[in-house]
Amino acid sequence: MSQANNPNAAVSTKRLLPANPRQVFAAFEQPDRLAQWWGPSGFTNTFEQFEFKPGGRWVFVMHGPNGANYPNESVFREIQPDTRIVIEHVVKPWFRLTVTLTARGDKTHLAWVQEFESPEVAAKMRRLSDTANEQNLDRLQSLLARE
Repeated sequence: MSQANNPNAAVSTKRLLPANPRQVFAAFEQPDRLAQWWGPSGFTNTFEQFEFKPGGRWVFVMHGPNGANYPNESVFREIQPDTRIVIEHVVKPWFRLTVTLTARGDKTHLAWVQEFESPEVAAKMRRLSDTANEQNLDRLQSLLARE
């Protein structure tokens, strides 16, 4: 299914965040905090299942600002505290999201790589994903700045 490590099948972004890796990691591992920032601008979330452990399921509904609901289901494939999280979105559109956290002084360099099943799917998703991922990280950065 996956063409892992095919750069043409990936959408990626990077961000320097105003918090240390422990604080950034906590914004992923704590469902109440994750629900506050996950998704593009204007979206909210209802988490139905959240098992933050390797092999754990994450089932939730994203509620769009237009009132539409978007069911999601993912599996946490890898969790390395304060450094790396790999999430596989197991419903369409399939993708594997790898988030890498690296300390840079008192800040964190976050690398966000979203790998789709093929370069063709990535090309279709890129316009949406590029904007949505930046908005997602804007929301994370705002949450971290408030703490």
